[in-house]
Amino acid sequence: MEFMTALTGGLDEQKPSLFELLSEQQLNGLIPPSLRYLLAIATHRNPRYLLRVLNSFDELYALLSLLVERHFLISHGGGFTENFYGLKRERVLRIKGGEIPRTQLGAPAEVRETLKLRSSDVWKNLAVMVGLPYLKRKLDESYDIHAAGVNLLGPSYQDRDRYPAEGTLKQRVMWFYKWFLRKVYPFLNAAYYFSMLAFNMAYLFDGTKHHSPWLWLIGCRIRRMNAADYRAIDLASQPKAPRARARPGQTNSLFSPRLMTETVMPRLFTSLKILLPTSIFALKFLEWWHNSDFARQLSRRANQGLDLPPPTASGLPVQPKVQAPADGGSEKPGEPLSRRDSGVDGPPISSLTHLPILTVPAPAHATADSPNTTSLCPICSSPIQTATASQSGYVYCYTCIHRWVDGTHPRQEAFMEGSAEEEEGAKGWVEEGGGSREGKWESGAGRDAVTGRRLLGGTSGLRRVMI
Repeated sequence: MEFMTALTGGLDEQKPSLFELLSEQQLNGLIPPSLRYLLAIATHRNPRYLLRVLNSFDELYALLSLLVERHFLISHGGGFTENFYGLKRERVLRIKGGEIPRTQLGAPAEVRETLKLRSSDVWKNLAVMVGLPYLKRKLDESYDIHAAGVNLLGPSYQDRDRYPAEGTLKQRVMWFYKWFLRKVYPFLNAAYYFSMLAFNMAYLFDGTKHHSPWLWLIGCRIRRMNAADYRAIDLASQPKAPRARARPGQTNSLFSPRLMTETVMPRLFTSLKILLPTSIFALKFLEWWHNSDFARQLSRRANQGLDLPPPTASGLPVQPKVQAPADGGSEKPGEPLSRRDSGVDGPPISSLTHLPILTVPAPAHATADSPNTTSLCPICSSPIQTATASQSGYVYCYTCIHRWVDGTHPRQEAFMEGSAEEEEGAKGWVEEGGGSREGKWESGAGRDAVTGRRLLGGTSGLRRVMI
């Protein structure tokens, strides 16, 4: 595609290919969504200060783009993204063919000054580069809100949205605006894209010097930069001679208008040439990282070696009622009743509600008397049926752990109701007097039955074990 102009209309080294122009347009189109994405992330952290900025993003971006594009049009002769591809904008001479090839070869500096954009040309290009995209974005957004789904709503909605003859001026203007979006704007949008396609095809086969109808209207075109352009930019970017000491009434402060316009603002705009492309690359990399399977596999492998602490706290003791021990002794009032089977100071305590969590004893280690206890389900104490592992690593019967996490296991219900059918509490914990334990204990719903850790995803976090 780069050599199409040489094959059809003669050699023109300063005429960019259509591929370069389309690449520049794609790069320019990546900047607004990238900045909006960064602003949206910052708004989630500080919505009080940035929510209004996010809601007015189109207007603020248009203002910022106006300042940046104007600076680059004046100093570099082209737009911000056009400068990355070595492109510039110049006026079209009102002569036959609009070309002066011999003069371009013999006196490139004089031709550059002749075709350089004037002040009126800069504002025309700003209207095409900033005003037109802003207007189209707002029309597309309004069409999606007011007109895109009207046909799907049926004729009843269309009959309801009639002209408000007795309404206010704002209501009547809004009705005409919605009518324009429904009836006229789709045809204007189609004509816009068809005209762009026609000019692109004509530009590709050297039928026109303009790749866009808007540049044809304002009398400008895009060209490649030559040696004279680069020399002029280098001379303009060289540091100026040190300014003499301030005269009375003047200041050399950093915030003085003269220093801001001559030193600070040009350097700030020049730094955008490095900052914005780097941010676009970083956002594209993050998008690939979050959407690729490589990132998930890497994070999964990293998490396999981590021993995450349980989301429970065991520092809050439980103060159950005193129960007479079986050997006839007595316990001191206020001391927590210890677990009889393992001597643990207390059951796991929820870090949110600060209530003890119902759990079951962990499977005992194999001994000479019971060598096969590890094959028993910790909940029902029976041989495991349809082995299912929780995120803590313990294996249960599928029906037992599913009901336990769901909070509907008979053992949980009996314990929370204080039924006599429930064995002596969980893990050997006993409370005197019985009765309902609602508001005093957590039933263990959503948690592992042995450790009391909360399971991510609930029942969907359970995994079958293939034996």
